[in-house]
Amino acid sequence: MCVDPASPFYDEAALARGVGFRFRGVERRVIEEYCISENWIRAPAGKTRDRRGAPLLIKMTGAVEAYFLAPAAGGTAADGN
Repeated sequence: MCVDPASPFYDEAALARGVGFRFRGVERRVIEEYCISENWIRAPAGKTRDRRGAPLLIKMTGAVEAYFLAPAAGGTAADGN
């Protein structure tokens, strides 16, 4: 999943529910893109920007857990939150 609307992995419905992340056992708030199966995230490198004005992203590897912050519309969250 990605927060960039230009990405093919952008999912507005999932992002509207709110997504939380644990990376290497620590809560992370600023993650641009992630892949649970390959154990990586892409996060901004401070305030640095690329030549198009988008945040410069660094790829970090480690255990990734993602969860929804709010239950699905008309139901409960799958993880019990």
